Amino acid sequence: MNSKVGDTYRVVVGEARAELRVKGSRFLAEVFPVETAEEVAVAVEAVRRREHAATHHCTAYRLGPSGEVFRYNDDGEPSGTAGLPILRQIETRGLTNTLVVVTRYFGGTKLGRGGLMRAYGEAAASALDQAPVAERVVTIPFRLRFAYEDTAPVMRLIERTGARIRKTHYDTETEMLVDVPRAQAVAFREAFVEALAGRGCCAPQQELPRTT
Repeated sequence: MNSKVGDTYRVVVGEARAELRVKGSRFLAEVFPVETAEEVAVAVEAVRRREHAATHHCTAYRLGPSGEVFRYNDDGEPSGTAGLPILRQIETRGLTNTLVVVTRYFGGTKLGRGGLMRAYGEAAASALDQAPVAERVVTIPFRLRFAYEDTAPVMRLIERTGARIRKTHYDTETEMLVDVPRAQAVAFREAFVEALAGRGCCAPQQELPRTT
């Protein structure tokens, strides 16, 4: 799986459901937008409680701007026949911060490995195709420190680069935590130094992208 960080990434921004029936078995696929493993656990537990009579609750998710965190669970189905096909559908669409739960009600007929993989994959695909999707900008957090009289040029820089202020603290100096679009990060730091003639501090909290 390609985990290279780009400047944007795709996420689902709403829930979706789809149902598939194969040889008497019912597959209920549900899509959830998530940002943390804790949110994943809460969503999966909610499905388990609601669909408590089901035979299996198979899951897959990706987290992070590059989908660097991913997990899948076959929940008692033969290894590799449920969670992995679900994950592949998430990956195929280039999605992250996305959880898919496919709940199976066994219908009395075994489907075999190939049949299970197709059923779980198709159910996940149907739900994902109905989920609303949005593009997000990858950002890098910066800690800024500057004198009060330098507020105006700093605010102009923030506005010009599309940065977002996450936190501000006022003391003898102003301290800010801002999220800067990754594509603007190097230029942001250089412009800060130039605008303030070397005064203040502009510290990225992650490694900056390399420039060519």
